[in-house]
Amino acid sequence: MNPACPKCGSPKTVKNGFRCNRQRYKCKQCGHQFTRTTPRGRPHADKLLAVILYMHGLSLNAIAKLFGVSTPAVLKWVRKFAQETYSKPKPGSAIIMELDEMWHFIKKNPTNSGSGRLIVAIPASSLTGNVGIVTAKLSDA
Repeated sequence: MNPACPKCGSPKTVKNGFRCNRQRYKCKQCGHQFTRTTPRGRPHADKLLAVILYMHGLSLNAIAKLFGVSTPAVLKWVRKFAQETYSKPKPGSAIIMELDEMWHFIKKNPTNSGSGRLIVAIPASSLTGNVGIVTAKLSDA
């Protein structure tokens, strides 16, 4: 049985010679010629898992080593996910905050100053002029 067409998915394909010692097929419905019968790239589930790992703080290099792919490939998966999932903010709706004062506080404070804490972001439309950062309280344990 001949493989389905990778372009249109039609099962109506016929053998159409050889190319580099590989069987070539032609789709009778759309005319597409192909030799590859297996899909290219990583499965969609692997790409989603890589994005989830990245969102949980794992580096692109670590994810690339874990999946046996290049770092730019993982970056491409993350960017594609972001483009498909989130809309680009309108010009002027993003707020730029200077965190220089917070950086100096973090450097001077000898205790854990929030690395890994959950930070709540407030939408720009609900701001009243004063901005604060809200984090979850650390346990004493």
